[in-house]
Amino acid sequence: MVKRPPSGTIPEGPGSYQFKDAEGRVIYVGKASSLRQRLSNYFQDPRNLHARTAQMVLTAETVEWIEVRNEVEALMLEWTLIKQHRPRFNIRLRDDKSYPFLAVTLDEEFPRALVMRGRKRKGVRYFGPYAHAYAIRDTLDLLLRSFPVRTCSNGKFAEHQRIGRPCLLFHIEKCSGPCVGEIAKVEYLQQVDELCDFLDGDTDEIVKRLESDMRAAAKDLEFEKAARLRDRWTAVLRAIEKQQMVGERSEDIDVIGIAEDELEAAVQVFYVRKGRVVGRKGFIVDKVEDLSAGGLVDRIMEEMYGDEPPLGIPKQVLVPVDPEDSATYEEWLSHLRGSRVQIRVPQRGDKRDLHETVTRNAKEEFTRHRLRRAADHNTRSRALTELQDLLHLPEAPLRIECYDMAHMQGTDYVGSMVVLEDGLPNKREYRRFKIKTVAGNDDYAAMEEVLTRRLTAYIQERDQPVNERGDRPGKFAYPPQLLLVDGGKGQLAVAERVVKALGLEDEIPLASLAKRFEEVYVPGRSEPINVPRGGEALFMLQRIRDEAHRFANTFHRELRGKRMTKSSLDDIAGLGETRKARLSKELGGVNAVKRASLDTLKSLTWLPEAVAETVYARFHQGEAADAAPESLAEDVASESLAVDLDDDLSDELSKDLDEN
Repeated sequence: MVKRPPSGTIPEGPGSYQFKDAEGRVIYVGKASSLRQRLSNYFQDPRNLHARTAQMVLTAETVEWIEVRNEVEALMLEWTLIKQHRPRFNIRLRDDKSYPFLAVTLDEEFPRALVMRGRKRKGVRYFGPYAHAYAIRDTLDLLLRSFPVRTCSNGKFAEHQRIGRPCLLFHIEKCSGPCVGEIAKVEYLQQVDELCDFLDGDTDEIVKRLESDMRAAAKDLEFEKAARLRDRWTAVLRAIEKQQMVGERSEDIDVIGIAEDELEAAVQVFYVRKGRVVGRKGFIVDKVEDLSAGGLVDRIMEEMYGDEPPLGIPKQVLVPVDPEDSATYEEWLSHLRGSRVQIRVPQRGDKRDLHETVTRNAKEEFTRHRLRRAADHNTRSRALTELQDLLHLPEAPLRIECYDMAHMQGTDYVGSMVVLEDGLPNKREYRRFKIKTVAGNDDYAAMEEVLTRRLTAYIQERDQPVNERGDRPGKFAYPPQLLLVDGGKGQLAVAERVVKALGLEDEIPLASLAKRFEEVYVPGRSEPINVPRGGEALFMLQRIRDEAHRFANTFHRELRGKRMTKSSLDDIAGLGETRKARLSKELGGVNAVKRASLDTLKSLTWLPEAVAETVYARFHQGEAADAAPESLAEDVASESLAVDLDDDLSDELSKDLDEN
C-alpha cells in the first residue's frame, strides 16, 4: 500500500500526480487544481473509498507529482502521461474497429480520393469517419459525377500514363483523365479543391458557380459543355439532398451521446459541419476507475481532442452532462482551436432533439455490444466456468434464475423471474407474479412471497413423472443451479430464509448482485466475492439482473396502464373493445355516450338494440327501470356471449398465469 508523503511536501498548486506500483510502473494518472487537497483524499481508511479506488491505493507503492502553472496545463499533462503509460487503473477507450475515412491525397501531384483506415499521415485530408466503408463508396460514387477526380492507385496511374490511354472510369465520366492530359493540372486541382469544399459543407458557392457556368455555356451556344455542367449540377444537388441537415449552415458541432452501466459505456459522436452530419464515430469505454458522469465526459473529450482530430475542433460541443470543470475544458479546447469553444448540455429545441438522436444511437450500440459478447459460445462457456469457480458451485450453472420487484409507492406490486439456460435467455421460461400478501412498500416481503411461491411450486412438481418427450410437466418443475436476486445482503438474507424454510438449502445455490458497486454476495460471507471487473462472469450476472429489472418494469407499467385507463364503458355486457371504440368515436367521447338518449343509441344500426338499452340503463338507471323488460339481462348475455368469448378467455388465462 502506498505510504502517505509528509503533507508539507505536497504543493498546493495545480498539477498532475502519478501512482506507481512496486516495479515502478505508472498505474494511475490524475490531475488536480490543488495537488495537496486532492492527494489527501486517497490517504484514508480504504473502506471509505470506492472499491476500484481502494484497489488502486492498495496496489500502489509510491506517488509522484508534477506541478504546473494552471489547470489547463495540468489537463494537457495528464492526457500526455495517460497516452504514454496507459495506466491500468485509468479509464480505457476501446475502439471496436478502425473506422474508415474518405481521404484526399493532397501531397501528390494529381491528388486522388480513396478509403483509408488506421494512422493518419501528413499531406492527406480526411473526411468522416463513416460507420461503414460502403457508405464512403456510395458517397464517393455519387460525387465523382460532379467532381471527377482520380481514384486509381499510383501504379495504375503510371501505367496509363505510359500507354497513353485512359481507363474505363474516364469513358463513363467518373474521372477527368489527368493521366493522359485530358484536363489541365490547374483545372484538375480546382476540381479537387471543390470536392474538399463540398465535403467540408461549403456547398452553396459550388452550386451557384456550376449553375452560372452552365447558363454562360448555353448563352455562348456551347451546348455540349452546358449539358456536362448541367449533369454535374444535378449530381451535386442530389448529393446535397442525401446529407442530413441538422442545424444552421454556420454551425460546427460535435455531439457526444453516452449509454452506460457500472462497468462499461458506449459512446457515439456525430460530427456536424456547416449544419450537416459529415461523420460519426463510436467506441466502448472500460470504466476501470471511479468516475462521476462529468468525469467520464472529461475522459472522452481528452481522448477525442488530445490528438489532432480529423475534422478539427468545432465551435461547440454538446454533451449529456457538464464536465467536472467546464471552464478548464473550454479554455483547453479554445487554445487548440484558436477561437472560443463552448461546451453545452442542450436543454430544448433542435439541438436537444439531435442530442437525443445521438444518445439513442449510443444505447443501440451498447445493446449490440452486449449481445455480441453474449452470443459467443466460447465466451458463455468461459463465463459459466468462472461463475462456478468464483461462487464455489458444485457444477456449472447451466440454468440461472434472477428475481426482481417493481412497484410505484406500493401499488401494482409485481415480481419477475427471468432464466438463462446455457448462458442465453430462455423467454419461454420467464414468469411474472402479482404480489398478493404485501401491503405498502416492502421489497423484502414481496421477494419472500415470490420465492416462496416459485419454490413451493417446484417441490410440488419435481416428483411428477416425465412425459413421452422426456420433460416434466409444470411451469416450475426444474430447479435453478444458481438463484440470483437483485439487491444486496438484505435480499440475499430473504432468499436464504426461504430456501431453509423449504428444506432446499443444500440443493439450490444462492447469490445476490448489488447494483451500486456491482458487488456479489453469497450466504455465509459478510464481504462481497471478488469478481473481476470487466470479466465474463460479472457481465453475465449483470445482464440477467438487467433483464429481470426490465421484465418486472414492463409488467408493472402494463398493470398501471390498465388501471389508469379503465373506462366507464368497461364491463357493459355486449360492449367489447371494438364496439366501445366505435361508440366513443361516433358520439364524440365517453361523456357524450353517457348523455346520449335511448333513441340516439338505438339509431346506430351496427349496435344491437339490447346492447343500446343496456348502455342507456348503465347511465340512466332510474329512467330505464320501467322500460327494460325483466329478461333484458338474459337477452343481452346470450347475444353478447359470442362477441366477448375470446376476450373473457384471454383475461382468464392471463389471470391464471399471474396467480401461478
